[in-house]
Amino acid sequence: MDDKITIIEGPPPVFEVVNDGWALGLNESAGLSVPVLTRLRTFNGPALVERCYRAWNAKLPIHLHYRNDMGVEQSAPIMAARNVETPDGHVLLLWVYLDREKVEYEFDMGGEDDADENEGE
Repeated sequence: MDDKITIIEGPPPVFEVVNDGWALGLNESAGLSVPVLTRLRTFNGPALVERCYRAWNAKLPIHLHYRNDMGVEQSAPIMAARNVETPDGHVLLLWVYLDREKVEYEFDMGGEDDADENEGE
């Protein structure tokens, strides 16, 4: 059985902070991990979701395998998966755990666009 979903080409995944109560509630481990969401374009999203369900049904872990911004291979356990069909194709939503020690947060405080809009007032 495949125990990972691998990103073969393209940029590293972008991870978003999870604020959903159900996703936060899945983190029952004593370890320090951060639940995050990533969205990946894929050719066959339903097959990848099925791979996750088969692993979980067998009580086995499944991981997202990817390269970070510096090209270093990394792996993150997948806690939930969903496929969304869009006009441009399949988008795989993966909720994964990242090691709290390695997570850097970026906050968007409005940016330059908001400052430009307020200049004319």
